[in-house]
Amino acid sequence: MKTQFFIPFLLLINSILFSQTSNINKENGVANYGYDVVSYFSGKPQPGSANNAVKYQGTNYYFVSPENKAKFQKEPGKYLPLYGGYCAFAMGDYGKKVDVNPKTYKITDGKLYLFYNKLLTNTLTSWIKDEKNLTIKADKNWQKFNTK
Repeated sequence: MKTQFFIPFLLLINSILFSQTSNINKENGVANYGYDVVSYFSGKPQPGSANNAVKYQGTNYYFVSPENKAKFQKEPGKYLPLYGGYCAFAMGDYGKKVDVNPKTYKITDGKLYLFYNKLLTNTLTSWIKDEKNLTIKADKNWQKFNTK
């Protein structure tokens, strides 16, 4: 019962302190904390390298190898995390852009979802409990950010 109120509180504080104005979660122009978005689909997210960088829609993406870089260049939409790389749970539950831990993720139906996992709160756990409804709500909430 306490976590029911604790999670929203932490997400609210996080969104206030670290509010994002971009529709892509990035730092210094690099998406996903430099993690290779293709590597998630092999089951082991890994930090990429600036030596294997691709600029896509104004944002840099790093990859662990030229092979992963080529896969991304061929089908970027297949590998991009949903909701711009912001927390899927927060997008579904609150309609807010909240930072993530790039190592906390889930792939469902070939789509990459990332989650907040800090300060003793892992939103992936809450997402799993109601994934179907949260996905519907997150998709709807995300549309608001893409119509601005």
